[in-house]
Amino acid sequence: MEIKVNYLDNLRQEAKFDDFTVIADQPIRYKGDGSAPGPFDYFLASSALCAAYFVKVYCLARDIPTDNIRLSQNNIVDPENRYKQIFKIQVELPADISEKDRQGILRSIERCTVKKVIQTGPEFIIEEVESIDADAQALLIPSLTAENNTYILGKDRPLEETIAKMSGILADLGMKIEIASWRNIVPNVWSLHIRDAQSPMCFTNGKGATKESALASALGEFIERLNCNFFYNDQFWGEEIANAPFVHYPEEQWFQPGPNGELPSEILDEYTLEIYNPDEELLGTHLYDTNSGNTKRGICSLPFVRQSDKETVYFPSNLIENLYLSNGMSAGNTLAEAQVQCLSEIFERAVKREILEGELTLPDVPAEFLAQYPSIVAGIQGLEEQGFPVLVKDASLGGEFPVMCVTLMNPRTGGVFASFGAHPNMEVAIERSLTELLQGRSFEGLNDLPKPTFSSNAVTEPNNFVEHFIDSSGVVSWRFFSAKSDYEFVEWDFAGEGENANQESADALFAILEEMGKEVYMAVYEHLGATACRILVPDYSEIYLVEDLVWDNTNKALLYREDILNLHRLDDEQLEALVERLEEADEDDYTEIKTLIGIEFDDNTVWGQLTILELKILIYLALEQFEEAHDLVGQFLQFNTNTVERGLFYQCMNVVLEVMLDDEMELEDYAYNFRRMFGDERMDAVMGTVEGDVRFYGLTETNMQLEGLERHLRLIESYKKLHAARAKIAGL
Repeated sequence: MEIKVNYLDNLRQEAKFDDFTVIADQPIRYKGDGSAPGPFDYFLASSALCAAYFVKVYCLARDIPTDNIRLSQNNIVDPENRYKQIFKIQVELPADISEKDRQGILRSIERCTVKKVIQTGPEFIIEEVESIDADAQALLIPSLTAENNTYILGKDRPLEETIAKMSGILADLGMKIEIASWRNIVPNVWSLHIRDAQSPMCFTNGKGATKESALASALGEFIERLNCNFFYNDQFWGEEIANAPFVHYPEEQWFQPGPNGELPSEILDEYTLEIYNPDEELLGTHLYDTNSGNTKRGICSLPFVRQSDKETVYFPSNLIENLYLSNGMSAGNTLAEAQVQCLSEIFERAVKREILEGELTLPDVPAEFLAQYPSIVAGIQGLEEQGFPVLVKDASLGGEFPVMCVTLMNPRTGGVFASFGAHPNMEVAIERSLTELLQGRSFEGLNDLPKPTFSSNAVTEPNNFVEHFIDSSGVVSWRFFSAKSDYEFVEWDFAGEGENANQESADALFAILEEMGKEVYMAVYEHLGATACRILVPDYSEIYLVEDLVWDNTNKALLYREDILNLHRLDDEQLEALVERLEEADEDDYTEIKTLIGIEFDDNTVWGQLTILELKILIYLALEQFEEAHDLVGQFLQFNTNTVERGLFYQCMNVVLEVMLDDEMELEDYAYNFRRMFGDERMDAVMGTVEGDVRFYGLTETNMQLEGLERHLRLIESYKKLHAARAKIAGL
């Protein structure tokens, strides 16, 4: 994690990381102001807090209350060497906790990350650099050298060469990539989380049988998502980009809807129109670009090549964003390698959907077959030894598709996790299923798995598939575990051989889709110095329902974005119009505003927690429509998931409105005790709100230039690096 330090007044400093700012000072006796803890105080507190966190996690998993658990830490300093210290952590436990859990709580503290780092002994590298924001490779694995040549199945270049090339591309873009975490909880299963140090919202996870293959996986996914703009999906890219010569790619085209909003003739083709517009409800006006919000330019459309005849077909960027998410995009050392990954991913998700929705039972992979892959067996045994039964199943549906499944059961919680993986080579498909299962997860993380069900509705409803797509955390049918399978085990193989193995594999996967009667559309992106592609298979690779283009399109943000960002400057008439649109919209009241309008607010602010419901409350209060506000405040308090502070503000608001709306009560009769209950500051905020002196309490003022929204501005700065690279290549 990158922590940037700025000097403030006197000896005060601020450390900035993610969305947090920490202030440090020195005691007055050391010439400081004593306004904040010193750096070493934070260090001491970090180990105590980390220990307490692991105790909390242990207790939560076992429904043990922590109300009467107390923890303290003291550091005992060696009188002859003040840098040699003993950290003594003591835990006070209630008498009703069993001896087993007492020992478990003590063992949980042993897992404290701060403690383990201290005990291992971190290495410090102190150096001068020309620019802190440069050097994209500095935070990756320092021991990798170009002299090593590690090849793995399915890759056309050695891992070391791949890692060097991809991190070099990121360095040229001005992106500094940091590794936020590593995981290796069972043999031969590695995963990591990497992110852009300047824009942590841009992150990927990698997985593999070795740390090098996991890093290559993470970097490849990062490059893939940059090329396909996935990090910036659903987000507003600012007015500068909206009016630039191009918004997404130099080769994009903009087409105007017809006079009555009809679809332009230049977009899509006859085949896709039958899929996306079966009831002729889809209009061109449904397909305005969410990211630019520039409806005057028309419909931003991206060229894809139809594989059956190599003709170019223009797909609206809005349609791709709404239906496909990240499905079917990949980067590779070669185009064929990228195609294999894209198509494997498409088959993995489509077959998973068919299995889940059909509540199919898959055949087990025979133990004697698995035995030929000892590294995979070792990983599975590692899970079994920790008390997690593992099932390895053939998900090829009788040898039709290159898909496998590794399913983990958690007897402690009754939860299961069905992880699917695909690749033309069966060994790689199994390995991907296994590494996906543990990607970024600890053993504790396996306690949150959903329980299987016999309810067909729960398994087959569309949102369950979306959950499976996002992180495989959806619900699985109990029928999946029947000993009577719907298919026989098949030892399938779709992989090519020799120097052209990936090209032959890609051809085999394309052929499967052709036999199914599916048209395939592909875009290749090489603007950033790496080969990436995006493949769309209409009526097969969609993640969201096609009808969402009409009924739940992300560009609904355009109905609200400008007014909400300019909220503090709207007059009463404009506020009335905004709240009316919010009331009439078919939106969940608990939808977060950042999701609704595509703005990355800091999670630690009121904006970051703001929902449609709370926004409506604040507007009604500003309009002095207290009865409407009071009704919604009651709803807010009943289902409040906001911060404690925000909840208390509305609790205070609720009782004040109760009194104000009752003709038989006077507020001055209750004000004294309201203040005793809620405090002067909170009561002043409530009274200022109802009296009109305070508007939109807690929401800082911003605008369409996103003033003060540092988190979102960092995201836009990240995108501008890609935009500039593409403009340079295009000579713009």
